Amino acid sequence: MEERTPLLKVEHLKQYFPISKKFTVKAVDDVSFEIYPGETYGLVGESGSGKTTIGRSIIRLYDPTGGKIIFDGVDITGKMTKQENHMLRTEMQMIFQDPMACLNPRQKVADIIGQGLDINHMYSSKEERDEKIARILQKVGLAPEHAERYPHQFSGGQRQRVGIARALVMNPKLIIADECISALDVSIQAQVVNLMKDIQQETGSSYLFIAHDLSMVKYISDRIGVLHLGHLVETGTTDEIFSNPIHPYTQSLLSAIPHPNPAVEKKRVSMEYDYFTSGINYLEGELRTVEGTHKVLATEEEFQKWTSEKKNYR
Repeated sequence: MEERTPLLKVEHLKQYFPISKKFTVKAVDDVSFEIYPGETYGLVGESGSGKTTIGRSIIRLYDPTGGKIIFDGVDITGKMTKQENHMLRTEMQMIFQDPMACLNPRQKVADIIGQGLDINHMYSSKEERDEKIARILQKVGLAPEHAERYPHQFSGGQRQRVGIARALVMNPKLIIADECISALDVSIQAQVVNLMKDIQQETGSSYLFIAHDLSMVKYISDRIGVLHLGHLVETGTTDEIFSNPIHPYTQSLLSAIPHPNPAVEKKRVSMEYDYFTSGINYLEGELRTVEGTHKVLATEEEFQKWTSEKKNYR
């Protein structure tokens, strides 16, 4: 089997936020994963589990408290040189969650999308700049004349397409999609996700896809990481996670997915999981290999207990 080099390697990432002298919020605590060129890594978990914080730490909107982030062979964890910062800002982009809050209401769409091109001097003439903006607008399903409009003149789905266009115009190697479909209608969600898949096939870019919707994550992701209380409790391929969930938290998430068949849905029983009464201690556990790339955070005793039960959820 050919050894692949990861595009992004996150090692023991920690992101703490001091609230007072005596209290610190440990938003992300010892998280490690890898993303390979051309693949989509889905990051799922409940609200407050640290998904968005991980994305913002990777793109260096936050300074990581601890750990290491290696992007395209370059360590971007600490203080970066001018060349490293330029590489990060051009080759990694983020699609933000709220399609209205992340767009400047006083700027036209052409200036919003072209801002990265302007800052990094990625064109030689105004005509080339206009051509790049028009081409990327067409790629995301908007018309070139939309470039002269303001964000409030668009629907939510169209605004999200503008956000995607702003990220894509830089031709990045990695796109961090931070719950970019959660504010959209279900029909628009499908359009946006299909658009992202088409663009990935065309450009070969990688995605860190952060979301709540497990069915959507299953559809778009090659591998999945399950996050809870700032800890990565389980990771593996999409088939491994959905066909053989090991961790009780993953099992509870999958058991909560509604089934389209009314007869099956009527018999579906949701599992409950409460970390504080479960007797599980994330701080004592370590990622243990189930098979292949499938890993689960557990102590040796917990791991033996969970794997011996061999529960399957479909």
